[in-house]
Amino acid sequence: MKIKIILLLFTQLVVSSCSAQKITSTKLVDENATQETKNLYKNLTLLKEKGFMFGHQDALAYGVNWKYQEGRSDIKDVTGDYPAIYGWDLGGTEHKSDNDIDGVPFVKMKQWIKEIYDRSGVNTISWHMDNPLTGKNAWDTTPNSFASILPNGSKHELYKTWLDNSVKFFLSLKGSDGKAIPILYRPFHELTGNWFWWCKNNATPEQFKEVWKFTVDYYKSKGVHNLIYVYNTSMVKSREEFLEYYPGESYVDILSFDNYEYNDPTKDNSFVENNLKLFGIMDTIAKEQNKIIAFAETGYEQIPYDKFWTKTLLESIGNYKISFVLAWRNHGWQENEKKMHYYVPFKGHPNEKDFIDFFNLEETLFQKDVTSKKLYK
Repeated sequence: MKIKIILLLFTQLVVSSCSAQKITSTKLVDENATQETKNLYKNLTLLKEKGFMFGHQDALAYGVNWKYQEGRSDIKDVTGDYPAIYGWDLGGTEHKSDNDIDGVPFVKMKQWIKEIYDRSGVNTISWHMDNPLTGKNAWDTTPNSFASILPNGSKHELYKTWLDNSVKFFLSLKGSDGKAIPILYRPFHELTGNWFWWCKNNATPEQFKEVWKFTVDYYKSKGVHNLIYVYNTSMVKSREEFLEYYPGESYVDILSFDNYEYNDPTKDNSFVENNLKLFGIMDTIAKEQNKIIAFAETGYEQIPYDKFWTKTLLESIGNYKISFVLAWRNHGWQENEKKMHYYVPFKGHPNEKDFIDFFNLEETLFQKDVTSKKLYK
């Protein structure tokens, strides 16, 4: 009997060990990733079992009625805590601009990224890169723009100089411990849309995969080993559509998509239904490839529904174990459009109570919830 019990315990131990090994896998696109980057990915994999991190674009830079106030955030004003993940953008780096596409000084951005790392928060970066063929902005979809940056393309060398500028930026990111700060990097975001020059309407799957792989390999060849690569689509409705431009599991660390609420959720449930369907697609792929999944951009402009957070957003995630959700920025008044542009409540906003209720949920993780986790250790 003792032998049987010992064998049973041994079997359980082996199964448990194998399961834990699968959960804590730290295999990344970059085989030479820094230890802190590996640790972050491992801890993100573990953390999603507890809940999802909540994030906000440009959270520390400005809010609806303020700009560049030390230690401030609209989310902190409302909840008393910062988000757990913070979004930034490299737009402007290609021209060595002092400020990013939204006017944030890169010098300040670097300081905030360091501050966030030091307190065990997470930084994610996208890049609204100008059109290299025409010199116009990211929304210029002139035909053949994407093909121009292919190896032997007319703007390939220009593209490499733009990458070199971003290489300098990534290599300059150091924490107080002197270590390179890990970044969740989301290049060519919303690639399945039709509004950027890199979207699927302007590139074949083969072209996109070639440029993605070239870009990742280029960063590695330049000694950038603090990036976790995030594949990011807009809304798609099938596995085939999600994977059509996918460069392969050896070139992607995190699967994600962007989707916004545009309709009254009390009358139209498509936001919830479409998100659940795509999370299901990504979850299946992630389990097959041992990846993690995320909701990289979302929101409801001006938040005119008083249960957007505790009902609409939560229902759209369902029971899927996702790593993070990031709401878009709180720009405030847009002079050209003559309207307010923001995605999380600020102090005094009618949606404030619902967001506080959302904040207090066990599964929503903000800065204080992840600080003690020491994500980089």
